[in-house]
Amino acid sequence: MSTAVTTTTIITGTPTRTAGPTVDARSSFRGVMRGEWIKLLSLRSTWWSLGATVALMALVSLAAAMSLDAMTEDPAMSQAVAQMHGADVISGEFQIGMLTIAVLGALLITGEYSTGMVRSTFAAVPTRTPVLLAKAIALVVLTTAVTVVGVALSYLVTLPQLSEYGLVPALDDAVTWRVVGGTVYFLVASALFSLGVGTLLRSTAGAVTVSLTVLLLLPGILSFISLDWVETIVSYLPLPASAAFVTAAETSVRGADLSAGAGLAVVAAYAVVPLVAAGVVLRRRDV
Repeated sequence: MSTAVTTTTIITGTPTRTAGPTVDARSSFRGVMRGEWIKLLSLRSTWWSLGATVALMALVSLAAAMSLDAMTEDPAMSQAVAQMHGADVISGEFQIGMLTIAVLGALLITGEYSTGMVRSTFAAVPTRTPVLLAKAIALVVLTTAVTVVGVALSYLVTLPQLSEYGLVPALDDAVTWRVVGGTVYFLVASALFSLGVGTLLRSTAGAVTVSLTVLLLLPGILSFISLDWVETIVSYLPLPASAAFVTAAETSVRGADLSAGAGLAVVAAYAVVPLVAAGVVLRRRDV
């Protein structure tokens, strides 16, 4: 006697779900950009840095304008005042603004490393490069805006003093716009340099130290060494090279002998090279 084996199909009352279209979970660059803006503007350190930048720029410009009274009392200096350009007074504070902007550029990436947030950021954007690009764009826009506000405020607070000496920079003067545009350009480059260094070092203290040393301290330190090859190196550091396009009057600062185009290229290299290196390293190493 044979046994028949039957297969019984059990049918449940649960409806079968049809698979929908595949959803790409990867973040778009627009989303990455929006996230970076939210992170940047939600930090108190950002607003403190921006406020300090504007305030310092205006205060230093005002101090420079007020010093004209003392300069004119000295016969030797009065001639120098007559040859000054007002744009140099209102934009001469860019070195002070560079300090706070460089710190902001470094904090933009090192702050995430110190809190561990960078792990979540890179988990959402595994390719990582869009994150660095979004940070750079946000930093450029914010630095440009705050520098324009700082220069405009410097212009307003120094206007009464500069008018007494006929040094109010004309708004239809090409030299005025070259100096103002050069100031914005240099501060943007400084911010990007710090962002690149911060990405490479992943340390706030290290990034700020390296950035301020290269951008501000190194030219002054090396200026005490009277060797031809050292003087050549100093000329191609960011701050001396910026003298080719940030100053209106002739200056004895090393680097001022560069053409405006050469100065722009040198400063651009300091912004681009660290960012490119940071992008390469970011993709190859672990968090």
